[in-house]
Amino acid sequence: MRLPIFFLVVAISFSACSVNNVTEDDSLKSLFDEMKLTGTFSIYDNGQGQFTIYNQTRYTDSAYTPASTFKIVNSLIGLETGVVKDDSAIINWNGTPGSRAECDKDLPMIDAFHISCVNWYQELARRIGEKNMQHYLDTLGYAATKGRFQIKNDLDMFWLNNNAKVTADEQLGLVKKLYFDKLPFQKRTQQVVKKMMLMENNSNYKLSFKTGLGNTPSGNQLGWMVGWIEENNHAYFFVLQVETPDQAYNMKENRIALLKKILKKYGFMEGRK
Repeated sequence: MRLPIFFLVVAISFSACSVNNVTEDDSLKSLFDEMKLTGTFSIYDNGQGQFTIYNQTRYTDSAYTPASTFKIVNSLIGLETGVVKDDSAIINWNGTPGSRAECDKDLPMIDAFHISCVNWYQELARRIGEKNMQHYLDTLGYAATKGRFQIKNDLDMFWLNNNAKVTADEQLGLVKKLYFDKLPFQKRTQQVVKKMMLMENNSNYKLSFKTGLGNTPSGNQLGWMVGWIEENNHAYFFVLQVETPDQAYNMKENRIALLKKILKKYGFMEGRK
């Protein structure tokens, strides 16, 4: 079977959009403004091979810390190396109180992923080790080819402190490849992580994503949501990246609210796509 040319291009690159398959939608600015956020959004219609993008310059050209969206990659490497066997694997709490009480306990990976426990995944990174971590990052090519994804002797913080940076375009390319089992990991490894990413499942749609929350070098709050929505067995891949200088802003809830506003604007979440 001959594969579409577009699929072949995506299979070898995390950068997926071109001038020929992009529609820019500036109307989304009103939703960003309503939520008092700046940023970018893109959704990719896999069936049509078409992107809809708000703020394309930021989407393709500006790189930021991946924050907790890196738990996708960290989980893949942990599973591939056998440091964790599946999503039920438990890492015991070391007894040191962290910033979130719900993470200060022995947790299986799926719970640590869903509530986004930084300390759990920092320990996973330490168990993977710097040599293995860098090897798989280089194999993955996740921004490494542009020199933006190096550990720099900071094994349990590099994805949080702006040592490593990715573009929104690369984030969308990552989750698209993951969905189709096209990353350089065993199929089982990718399927375990995909299963963990499923957050909402009802008769109208399935919504899978990973959030991220961090800070830019200038001190602004940075929020991510990367994943896909499935309706009628059709997958659409998305990335939302938002920013605000207000450190008191409720990024945790408002980034999800903005994502759902956008998806509903495009006719999703009603089972009619």
